[in-house]
Amino acid sequence: MATAVQKITLSSSRDIPFNKLLLSQSNVRRVKAGVSIEELAEDIARRGLLQGLNVRAVVDADGVETGMYEIPAGGRRYRALELLVKCKRLARTAPVPCIVREGGIAEEDSLAENVQRAPLHPLDQFRAFLALREKGQSEEEIAAAFFVSVAVVKQRLKLASLSLRLLDTYAEDGLTLDQLMAFTVSGDHERQEQVLERLAQTYDKQPYAIRRMLTEGAVRASDKRARYIGVDTYEAAGGTVLRDLFQGDDGGWLQDVALVDRMVAEKLAAEVDAIRSEGWKWIEVAPDFAYGHTYGLRQLRGEPTPLTEEEEAARDAAQAEYDRLSEAHADADELPEEVDARLGELEAMLEAFATWPLRFDAAEVARAGAFVSIAQDGRLRVERGYVRPEDEVPVEEDQDRSAESYAGSAMPSVPRQEAGACDAPAEPEEEEDGLAPISDRLLTELMTHRTLGLRHALGEQPDIAFLAAVHALTLKAFYAYGSDSCLELDLKSVSFSAQAPGLNDSVSAEALRVRHESWAKALPKEPGALWDTLSGWDRDSRAALFAHVVSLSVNAVHEAWNRRPRAFAHADRLAQAVSLDMAAAGWKPTVDTFLGRVTKARILQAVTETKGEWAAERIAHLKKGDMAREAEALLADSGWLPEALRTQPCDTLGEETAEIDGATAMGDSEDLADSEEPEAISPPIAAE
Repeated sequence: MATAVQKITLSSSRDIPFNKLLLSQSNVRRVKAGVSIEELAEDIARRGLLQGLNVRAVVDADGVETGMYEIPAGGRRYRALELLVKCKRLARTAPVPCIVREGGIAEEDSLAENVQRAPLHPLDQFRAFLALREKGQSEEEIAAAFFVSVAVVKQRLKLASLSLRLLDTYAEDGLTLDQLMAFTVSGDHERQEQVLERLAQTYDKQPYAIRRMLTEGAVRASDKRARYIGVDTYEAAGGTVLRDLFQGDDGGWLQDVALVDRMVAEKLAAEVDAIRSEGWKWIEVAPDFAYGHTYGLRQLRGEPTPLTEEEEAARDAAQAEYDRLSEAHADADELPEEVDARLGELEAMLEAFATWPLRFDAAEVARAGAFVSIAQDGRLRVERGYVRPEDEVPVEEDQDRSAESYAGSAMPSVPRQEAGACDAPAEPEEEEDGLAPISDRLLTELMTHRTLGLRHALGEQPDIAFLAAVHALTLKAFYAYGSDSCLELDLKSVSFSAQAPGLNDSVSAEALRVRHESWAKALPKEPGALWDTLSGWDRDSRAALFAHVVSLSVNAVHEAWNRRPRAFAHADRLAQAVSLDMAAAGWKPTVDTFLGRVTKARILQAVTETKGEWAAERIAHLKKGDMAREAEALLADSGWLPEALRTQPCDTLGEETAEIDGATAMGDSEDLADSEEPEAISPPIAAE
């Protein structure tokens, strides 16, 4: 005989006045979580109570109902209603929908209501936000209705707009939420699905790997080309920008590279027209030039263009306001936002006055040229006044100029024998009108004695010797004519035949450029005035200039055809002496600078040294290109350096003899160390 199915009787529901309700101690929810009471109250006020309260009748000691009802499930909703009553937005006797429970355990009802409630899947929330947007609600209205920020709404809408294939994969737990968010950097559904397929074939499925694959070939908004043309201008021209709403992206990625290059070329061409009107013989234009592109060219020394009265007044006003604001907030730990912004504007104005265009001689401009490119910060970089060797004045004019530069020299003017005179010693014949000029041979002998006298005197006066060395080397570094000194000192500055990516925009290159230009402005225009200028400087200023000039001669470049083991050993010691840190100098291991140009074993070695073996094992299965890109992300901001760029510690340099390519850098120093008592060494005799 079949057992009859017992019919279920649902608890009755009815409206109970709010003042007849009270909280129950049987409610299992004790920890606050989720939406606050205030936000829930606003939601109830906006759309009413969407879910009734679970209540039980309160009975007295005899089991008789008292007319009051306690709430074991729905305490947060009761608190929200209570807040509305206190604010007089809801009457105390307002009817509240309730389900009246009888029998069972109150705590069980409270627990079941919370446990059995299934949370909304995030994808359902994304799609619900999109449905509201499609039905006419703005992003701001949706944000206000659900008490979230507008940015959160935009993120949810962006997720809902992804490819249906991606959303289905996410719904089936084939993607995590973080991975899904990474796909939002591209709005191209076809591209999203291509990356999804690639993701199935690779081991590393981290969100950063997805972002990298989606932005391959794009131009970052922080790139100097993007800064130069402006992202807004690029978008107005129809360009697409990929943006990441879920993490910092430096402004996104410009997807149309061809459009970026065309806009850069057009803007550079327009700005070059104004520079060409200045009269330069030639102008070279490029977004970027190789480091050392001005080597072998003479740079003109212009004069600052005088300011007009209005410009001087504007500069003085800006300086006065800057000084006043700086003094007023000198003790502040943090500047007010408006003050900080104003100081930035004033700094830009003062910098513009400090870099006022120079004025050049028209004759010099006619044979000189300019380089036009883009600086790292996206501003136009114009390097004016460079003369090519073939455009220099003829030799005769050069000699005339050199002679004029010596007019004020302390060197005595000595009459020379006329062309065709015999070099053999001869007694000068007396003439009625005066003495005949001395012979070249005699003049040479006299000046030889004077040269030895100068050598001896200079060797006993270190300060003057240092001044003379600074003078001679500065002539080589800053002036086209190096014959204005009697010292046979030479300064060679090697140009780099192999150009590393981004070398001209590196931190070191920019610092060198700024320092060289500042020294050039401090030096006189004509080499003949250099000695007097340096004589008037204090020793610290001379030493600083000397350090800069000497630094230009450093050559620690490896060249396969030029083995220089001792020079490299000295470069190591020099790096240790100046505490060189190439990571602090701005070098970073990227695909272009290192990782994409070495073997997989070296890539894994770098990752192991920085992140450990577990990180190296995670990318060991990848192809070299993918491995290099993953390693770049892992090594970012780690300070890791390849061995060639590391500065050895002091004890290593002191204890070990540097050996490069099998050659010993210390030479025969060990033989000297073995002798018990070194013999006195005589000073060298100068060769005649």
